[in-house]
Amino acid sequence: MTKAYVDRFWDSPDGLKLHFRDYPARDGNAAGKIPVLCMHGLTRNARDFAALAEHVSATRRVIVTEMRGRGESEYAKDSATYNPVTYVGDVLALLAQEEIETFVAVGTSLGGLMTMLMAAMDASKIAGAVLNDIGPVVDPGGIDRIREYVGQGRSYPSWMHAARALQDVHGSSHPKFGIDEWLDMAKRGMVVQQNGRIAYDYDMTIAEPFQDDDGAAPPDLWPALEALAGRPLLFVRGALSDLLTVETLAEMQRRLPDAQAVTIPDVGHAPLLEEAPALAAIDALLAQIP
Repeated sequence: MTKAYVDRFWDSPDGLKLHFRDYPARDGNAAGKIPVLCMHGLTRNARDFAALAEHVSATRRVIVTEMRGRGESEYAKDSATYNPVTYVGDVLALLAQEEIETFVAVGTSLGGLMTMLMAAMDASKIAGAVLNDIGPVVDPGGIDRIREYVGQGRSYPSWMHAARALQDVHGSSHPKFGIDEWLDMAKRGMVVQQNGRIAYDYDMTIAEPFQDDDGAAPPDLWPALEALAGRPLLFVRGALSDLLTVETLAEMQRRLPDAQAVTIPDVGHAPLLEEAPALAAIDALLAQIP
C-alpha cells in the first residue's frame, strides 16, 4: 500500500537533523491552497496526526513536524534546548526551507503553545489555527500529572504490556477506549528497541526543563493568543481535560469572540483530532481559508 506521505528532513539552526512527514495534496487543483502545519504534544510524534493528515491532504498539503528528541528527529546534545522557544526556531527553519510564507497551524498541547508563540512573533504567517486542548493558562493539576510520567524511561516486553501500562496511566483521559485503542496508542507513541523491548519514542531528557516551575509553559500568553485575532480559529477541548479548564476556554472565547469552539465528549487531554466533531469543525475552519 502506497504511503500518503513522504519522509523528509530539515536542519535545525543548531545543526540537528529533524524529521517531518510531507503529505502532498491529492487534489490536482490544490496547488495554490495554503498548507497545514501540524505540531504534536510534549512526548508525542508525527504518528499522532496520521488520520487527520490523510483526511486533510485530500484537498491541501499537510506537513507534520517531529520536534527534536522525538521520533526520527535527532536528539539534542543539550537538554536545555528542549523548550518551546527553541522548537519554534526549529519550525521557522523548516518553513524557510520549504519556502512557506503562510500556513494553517494545528497544534496539540505543546504544539498549541508553539502556535501562540509564533503568533506573538509574526501573526501574518498564520492564516488560521486550531488549538487542541491548550490555552494561555495551563491548569497546574494537569502539569503535575504530566510530570509524574514524562521521562520515566520504562520499557515493556510486548505491545500488550505497553498498552496495559498506557491504560493504567491515561485511562481517565480516554475512558471509552478498549484494548484495541490502547494498542493503537502504544504504537503511536512507542517503538521496538534493538533489544526487542517496547519503549517510548522520545529522548527522556525532554523532562529536565519541563520539571522546572518555569519550563512547563511560557509566561502570560494572553497577548500571544490575541495576536491570532482576525483569522479563522478553532479551540478544541476534551470534556475531561485537566489541562484546559472550562473557565480558561470561556475567557479565550470572550477575548476572541469570532473563534469557534468544540468540546469532545468522554475525552481528556488530549483529543486525537480524528473524532467526528473535531474533524467536522476542522473541515469548517479550512473551508474559510484559501
